[in-house]
Amino acid sequence: MDGFQVQFLRYLMGLAVMLPFMARSGFASYKPRNMLGQFTRGGVHTAGLLIWFVALPRISLADTTAISFTTPIFIMLGAALVLREPMRWERWLAAAIGFGGVLIVVAPKLSGSAGLYTLVMLCSSPVYAASYLMTKALSRYERAEVIVAWQAISVTVLSLPLALLHWQAPSVSQLLLFALCGMLGSAGHYCLTRSYAAADISASQSIKFLDLVWATAIGWLAFGDAPSRSTLVGGLVICGSTLWIARRESRGQR
Repeated sequence: MDGFQVQFLRYLMGLAVMLPFMARSGFASYKPRNMLGQFTRGGVHTAGLLIWFVALPRISLADTTAISFTTPIFIMLGAALVLREPMRWERWLAAAIGFGGVLIVVAPKLSGSAGLYTLVMLCSSPVYAASYLMTKALSRYERAEVIVAWQAISVTVLSLPLALLHWQAPSVSQLLLFALCGMLGSAGHYCLTRSYAAADISASQSIKFLDLVWATAIGWLAFGDAPSRSTLVGGLVICGSTLWIARRESRGQR
């Protein structure tokens, strides 16, 4: 199945998952205060997805993982320059240590043979960072569920033209998997948006590196993909940096 169709169906199912909640609360309650901001953010996020899906089939999973973890660095730079968030040294240190943990995991697996498409994948990182910074800005006056719902709407609408170019009828099993992806994706975006509303976006970026730990654990439990020594060492580094910055941030809020 073409990547752009995958993108479209993932967000369409994410919207379908949210419809019961929207109907229960009343669709009028999901009307955003800033419609232009919602679609602009959706357009930026769609652009990041399009770039990501162009490169994804052509580079290794390890390369994809390593490059994706450059996004928090762009977010922290944007938070300092655009949102004027205080950039304490602890946040930079935790992000650097977390990224170092990622490199411990993926460096032995990096191929370096993808050439141009590695650069294409890297281009998606600042675009995603811009999308998340816009989410932070919107969370100052929009509810998290409104932001997630309109992200699903805008990405679905904007992805449809490219999805139709190479459309294939999905099977029932594929639709069920997309429904699961939509549910998990919407839940994840909701939690992420709530975190942006509750704290500085720069304070949460070191926690992003825990994605690698969770992915490794799920791969081991669900698919029997036993983690390597480098994965275990890198995971410990990531967890250590996350726990340290969480403790520092909690002290700072008292």
